[in-house]
Amino acid sequence: MTSSTQTAAARTEEAAEPLAEALAKLPRVVDLLAARAEEHDRDGAFPYQGVEALHEAGLLTLTVGQRHGGAAAGLADTVRVLAELGRGDASVALLAASTLLQHAEQARGAGWPAPLYRRLLAESRRGPALVVALDATEAQLLARRGPEGWRLSGRLTGCPGAEALAWLAVRVRTDEAVPRTGTFLVRGESEGLEVDPVWDQLGMRASACHDLHFTEVAVAPELVLGLRASGAEAPAGAELDTAWRDLALAAVQLGIGRAARDWLVRFLNQRTPANLGEPLGTLPSYQAALGELETALIGAEETLLGLAGRIDAGDPAAAERTGPAQLLATRAVVGAVQAAVELTGGPGLSRRHPLERHLRDALSGRPHGRAPQAVLEAAGRAALARSPRRP
Repeated sequence: MTSSTQTAAARTEEAAEPLAEALAKLPRVVDLLAARAEEHDRDGAFPYQGVEALHEAGLLTLTVGQRHGGAAAGLADTVRVLAELGRGDASVALLAASTLLQHAEQARGAGWPAPLYRRLLAESRRGPALVVALDATEAQLLARRGPEGWRLSGRLTGCPGAEALAWLAVRVRTDEAVPRTGTFLVRGESEGLEVDPVWDQLGMRASACHDLHFTEVAVAPELVLGLRASGAEAPAGAELDTAWRDLALAAVQLGIGRAARDWLVRFLNQRTPANLGEPLGTLPSYQAALGELETALIGAEETLLGLAGRIDAGDPAAAERTGPAQLLATRAVVGAVQAAVELTGGPGLSRRHPLERHLRDALSGRPHGRAPQAVLEAAGRAALARSPRRP
């Protein structure tokens, strides 16, 4: 074995230890999230305790690269973790996904300035340091060039974790004569940045996706990444970033489906109508209905993990399929939870039980992914491009 091979193996072993430690703590964290999920859903409060538990378990920094001393979790492990967190509380899982995706991008060599990323890592060791990336190119938010850098002004709607973010990576248009777009790195406590607590949605209520008001928020030139003319070709690595995001968000949805399945299983094992004398789960019709639901979730899980594993292995073709995979998984989860509600009748819609919350979360999680129409159009164009036109 060469010295370089030995060094690589040692680094892999070093990364494996914190990853294994964090994964060992995952079940306890999931139980804690599930215990508080109803409370946070009812009052729409930010889940500080849950986020703190993620930090203490090392789950918020799983994707930090080896060169930074991190566990360097791949996409398959990230999908597994987010699916479990989604089973506990989908809102917390969504917040974790945003941060894990940003660390993963840096591990792949994304362009945060080295001193700034070291600062983020230092903050992450002291406490939860949430980061979110948002595309505001279609929002009422513009960047204006000033004598000492850039100023951001306008409104950004639906920012996950708005009240507790360490950093935002916001893709914004400039107000130049020939507009450009770039990613502006903004400190969560920047002067001129205010949270408008308007989030009051059907589901995912604890994700705190409030609006943000920017009033001349200063951004230094070195904190602006990848400025280029609007409509220019996407930077290298953008397709892989999108693939990670597709599967991460789909994993959160999968967790919701698993939580609904778990509750339904308990319900069918315990519900014993007086005229039957046995639990509903003993009836073949209910077993078949549960099997239909389970089959949909198995299909979604295998699709996500299969593509994630291929991406980890460096298969470029896999990244092209994550949009349809995310759409299929989301549809499967929504359909499965709706089926569970229909199967249980009144109890499934009672706020005394969590199934109705799982349904609301499943429905509300869909807008966080890519628009279905855009995914379908892209898949259609790709299919047409693969088939030669007849003369």
